[in-house]
Amino acid sequence: MSKRQSAKYKLDRRLGENIWGRPKSPVNRREYGPGQHGQRRKGKVSDYGLQLKAKQKLKGYYGDVTEKQFKQSYQTADKMKGDTSQNLIGLLERRLASIVYRAKFAPTVFAARQLVSHGHVRVNGVKCNIASRRVNVGDEISLGAKAVEMALVIEAQSLAERDIPDYIATDGAAKVTFVRVPTLDEVPYPVKMEPNLVVEFYSR
Repeated sequence: MSKRQSAKYKLDRRLGENIWGRPKSPVNRREYGPGQHGQRRKGKVSDYGLQLKAKQKLKGYYGDVTEKQFKQSYQTADKMKGDTSQNLIGLLERRLASIVYRAKFAPTVFAARQLVSHGHVRVNGVKCNIASRRVNVGDEISLGAKAVEMALVIEAQSLAERDIPDYIATDGAAKVTFVRVPTLDEVPYPVKMEPNLVVEFYSR
């Protein structure tokens, strides 16, 4: 299991965007980059630089996804029929940790991964502790009995900063069904994501 070694909000400052839409993000107070040169005026960014930033932003948004896992998702998306960038978004949204986060079972993508890893999540009634597991359309995702009473889960469900998207159907407070694979415009990203640039990055 990979573990995030750096503070997660450093990514916000480095990219200059509040990528998770959280009120605590330092970008809300300081829009410039970190370090002593953070306030310098930036020069023109190359095409490669734009593609790399788009990749780092999308990969960072989904939490502790390793470069290897992310590249494998791209390669799978590339082999599928249809638009590769849309396929990539669909695969990332099908990750079990992503659905736990979208269902408001956890306040952050990092907490969602932890909830899964600690065995608090069921897929079709069976306990699953693999955050990267790919969920299929029609699968039911539910919380274990202990998880329902956890302060983390109660906090997440009371958050007003985001809503449960249409491609996830709720059945009470502790169970959801993955209805369909979403397209880019259906996914409620707080910032603009550019998966087409990610595809360009990997297809160079």
